Amino acid sequence: MTFHHLMLFLHLLGVIVWVGGMAFAYLCLRPAAIVLPPAQRLPLWDDVLARFFPLVWVAIALIVGSGVGMLHEVGFARAPKAWHLMLVTGAVMTAVFVSIWFGPWRALRAGVANENWAAAAVALNRIRQRVGFNLALGVVTTAIATLGLAL
Repeated sequence: MTFHHLMLFLHLLGVIVWVGGMAFAYLCLRPAAIVLPPAQRLPLWDDVLARFFPLVWVAIALIVGSGVGMLHEVGFARAPKAWHLMLVTGAVMTAVFVSIWFGPWRALRAGVANENWAAAAVALNRIRQRVGFNLALGVVTTAIATLGLAL
């Protein structure tokens, strides 16, 4: 095992957790949970996201740390153009997640805690929109990573 293989494994592990988690939440859990009344659906999402979001922070640390390690290994100037694009898309995805964490996520938690289902639903919808954007960007980033190495 080389340093590069270890960094690539950690990088992919972070991506799998983050993008895979978003795909599961958006494409599987959301359609299944939509039939529940707000007093059941919103606490469910609050609990799910309370478990998932700390994993996203770990995934971001793995992705950034391993990405920096791989860039350091080859040098920023000699890195493939696809790596530079992934750096940009990854930064945007991280910014979107931070905006969720400090914005609608806090509003969802407060709405559920106060049983203010209308406010919690608005917050969850904002989270959904941003997760949808991040999921699409994650798929684009994966395409860049796997199809764009010839750039």
